[in-house]
Amino acid sequence: MNIFTQFQGVIGIALILALAWIISENRFNKPKKMWILGALAIQLCLAFMITRVPVIWDIIALANHAVSAVEKATLVGSSYMFGYIGGGELPFNVKEGQTAPLIIAFQILPLVIVFSALAALFWHWRILPAIVRGLSWALQKTMKVSGVVGLSGGANIFLGVVESPLVVRAYFAKMPRGELFMIMVLAMSTISGAILILYAQTLSKTLDNAVGHMIAASIISLPAAILVARLIVPNNDEEGENNNFHPPEADLKYDNSIDAVIKGTMDGMQLFLAVIAIIIVVFALVALADQILATLPHIDGQPITLRGIFGWIFAPLMWAIGVPWDDAGNAGALMGTKAILNEYVAYLDLAALGKDAFPPRSMLIITYALCGVANLASIGLLVSTIGTLCPERRAEVAALGVKSWIAGNFATMMTGAIVGIITPI
Repeated sequence: MNIFTQFQGVIGIALILALAWIISENRFNKPKKMWILGALAIQLCLAFMITRVPVIWDIIALANHAVSAVEKATLVGSSYMFGYIGGGELPFNVKEGQTAPLIIAFQILPLVIVFSALAALFWHWRILPAIVRGLSWALQKTMKVSGVVGLSGGANIFLGVVESPLVVRAYFAKMPRGELFMIMVLAMSTISGAILILYAQTLSKTLDNAVGHMIAASIISLPAAILVARLIVPNNDEEGENNNFHPPEADLKYDNSIDAVIKGTMDGMQLFLAVIAIIIVVFALVALADQILATLPHIDGQPITLRGIFGWIFAPLMWAIGVPWDDAGNAGALMGTKAILNEYVAYLDLAALGKDAFPPRSMLIITYALCGVANLASIGLLVSTIGTLCPERRAEVAALGVKSWIAGNFATMMTGAIVGIITPI
């Protein structure tokens, strides 16, 4: 039974690939089996090297120290601006057995602004572009994608669903439909640096080395996103795609360091306000939906809730990628929250459930499966961004929006399944 449980994720991977082929734009064009097996092998090896090789994992884990340093520095600024609600000294005594209040909007979310400014500064200093080009080269050599797709994939590790298209905006007009879709799916399957830090800090008390796992999840999802995207929207220009091993220059520039900090701060501020607005609206809509559902007949004496419905729908998929059936309902509810509403809300729910809500292996599978921005709101953001940068392809991008959302969720669930396979029970 343990052997079956260990490799249960294989069922999920096979199911996801079958579903991707079923909704493909060209089901009669049989996918190359060796390329699919090669892509899966790359993802498996990548996951094993990052999470199971101590030296590599220790290097990634160093990010926790950097995040802690930035978090302390951010608290200095937020406490100066907002006082004790921003993390400053409390003007009152906390009752015995209680802890100081954690106010997300003023203590955690300011990290988004600071990291956005730092990311822009490091981009201007050519530090991030060098890393992005390295990732781009690796994707080209291993996954046989074009330089533009490789560049976009590398940029998605650091830039968000709105910012990452800016890096390759000069190429949207001429790239094949398959490459355009691939770039959209890569954006949906990863999370940017600033958001990554936010999510990791939210899970810091629930998952050890959450920052490292978030970084690993975004990297491991890259080959999965390319595989699923190519199955759903095959590229008819594969020969040119395979021979292009020279990534173009990133089309994202700042005038100087001050300009980078200011623009990065402004971008971070917009993201800060967007996250607050989304959380307020999503929680309000969920509460409103639960009030409406509560009027329906109860099941086993319990009212029907939106989270419960998500659990029923997504539980089989979460079981297929490796979560035990006893935990699949709660895991499915989290995956449904992520896919339909917002991944940060799902992570907030996961943090609220606590460290002991799932076995350690299931916790990892769920965390990795949730690690992507493929939700309904992101469809609008991605379509509007690329449509604005390339108006002549706005209709085409809009038609691919829902497919990119489906593919993005497929990719992160594949990553969860892969991590479950290599994690001992």
